[in-house]
Amino acid sequence: MRAAASRPAAILFDCDGVLADSEALAAMVVAEELTERGWPVSPEECQHIFLGRAVPDMMPIIEQRFGPVPDDWPARMSRRLTERMARDVVPVPGAKAAVAALRAAGMTLACASNSSRAELSAKLGRLDLAAAFEGRVFSFEDVDRPKPYPDIYRAAALSCGAAPEDCVVVEDSLPGIRAGRAAGCRVLALVWDMPEAMLRAQGAEPFRSMAELPALLGVA
Repeated sequence: MRAAASRPAAILFDCDGVLADSEALAAMVVAEELTERGWPVSPEECQHIFLGRAVPDMMPIIEQRFGPVPDDWPARMSRRLTERMARDVVPVPGAKAAVAALRAAGMTLACASNSSRAELSAKLGRLDLAAAFEGRVFSFEDVDRPKPYPDIYRAAALSCGAAPEDCVVVEDSLPGIRAGRAAGCRVLALVWDMPEAMLRAQGAEPFRSMAELPALLGVA
């Protein structure tokens, strides 16, 4: 992994799997919802299928695999996820300390997530991280196209007064990595289950712990 020659203009964080240890919890909620509809599916399968996707983008996949769902399903699913996240989500190990170290070093931070506004607010509120971004928080609802399109990271960079190529994105999913790279950002990818070779093939630089992040960004 290359070292940063100079500090980036801004750090653009994903939320799920980077700040909030929420992906397994979200997969559990989606599995419960689909099973209640008569389509038994495991949380592990849901996590594999839907990792990094916005709720509206899940709908055609569900209908292709299982069957039709009501038009209001995305809104209902978002409410269910928001309620669960507000109650049960926990931070990714080392994430809160990494964010605190970057803020203390004077770095500008933003958060850009494929979650709904309500769900994202619930997660950042539960983790006491909302203030770290000083209003620079973006949901897929704030842009024309969700990840893997670059819109959300371009908007986040603009909110920081920075060009995307001067920003670093912190991600963990393939849609998020593709969005960051398409925006022109350097992308650091936290390794969970995906092979490092796959992350590198998408143009990301893998790292294994949020505790490593400040040093990777030039903060001792």
